[in-house]
Amino acid sequence: MEKIFNLSTDKHSDMIDITPTIEQWIRDNNIKDGIGVVSSLHTTAGITVNENADVDVKTDMLMRLDEAYPWEHPRDRHGEGNTAAHLKTSTIGHAQTLIISDGELVLGTWQGVYFCEFDGPRASRKYIVKVIEG
Repeated sequence: MEKIFNLSTDKHSDMIDITPTIEQWIRDNNIKDGIGVVSSLHTTAGITVNENADVDVKTDMLMRLDEAYPWEHPRDRHGEGNTAAHLKTSTIGHAQTLIISDGELVLGTWQGVYFCEFDGPRASRKYIVKVIEG
């Protein structure tokens, strides 16, 4: 079972908590047990699992990624000018594998699933969730 989800972003860089959306889809489809893969369908946006209790974690992560990969670098050659976004996506990763047990995502107390925008704002972004039940 799979679904492509759409979202829009309103910041240049952001981490959007998609956990509730995925959890609702799991409930709506009565998925009890399995492995789920969440994947960004973009080369400048990733998926990660991280703390969702303290907003400063998102702020710090985005700040440190900006420090590691500044938006303008004199040696960047990519014609679109968004090399930093590609580097950030490769560092974070485009996908995460999640466990579903008893109809719930298996996440730690403070964990959430995030869509990471690195080249926004964008009116249309997509990610896919595919679940293999069993």
